[in-house]
Amino acid sequence: MKRNEPTLVQKAIDTIEGFESVYKTLHQQTVLRGQSKSTLNNYIRRIAIISLHFNRLPELISDDEINEYLTSLALSAKSPSRSSFKHAVYGLRYYYRHLGLKKRAVDLPSLKEEFKLPVILNRSELKELFKAPRLLKHRIVLTLIYSAGLRSQEVTNMKISDIDFERKTIHIRQSKYKKDRIVPLSDYIAKGLKK
Repeated sequence: MKRNEPTLVQKAIDTIEGFESVYKTLHQQTVLRGQSKSTLNNYIRRIAIISLHFNRLPELISDDEINEYLTSLALSAKSPSRSSFKHAVYGLRYYYRHLGLKKRAVDLPSLKEEFKLPVILNRSELKELFKAPRLLKHRIVLTLIYSAGLRSQEVTNMKISDIDFERKTIHIRQSKYKKDRIVPLSDYIAKGLKK
């Protein structure tokens, strides 16, 4: 995507009457509720896509049209993961609740949690993975994410003061759902971080 090309949200603001007001209000609600910025971005992007698809705001789209759209999204070969579908459903639910249209929010399909076992790499695959980055700091970040079970955003927000080398722990601050947690720090990573 070219940098000067407008985002989907900007296109919706420019072309769908009332979308800018919706965007501002949803942004305020997200901030007031202490939800993450990525939550708003995912929801508002999906609401923008739906609004652009129908060329009107979601409250002006019939239930049949919404169901047809969600069905095509669920069956789409372009979306092998269900994240687009989930963000569309959750985004619409959030939007309808915000407008006081709770009945419409409830009528949306409920989503079943998928439970998949994680892929566990063997020793040689791990060595290959950790050798791939050229720079030492990139190797350390990748190893830290894998060994401590961290999210990339958690590593990005981490400060050196969050690492306790004596206790061999890492303090993860205000991560998902605004919760703090402590994770173990391996000896191997501790050596790399000290470099």
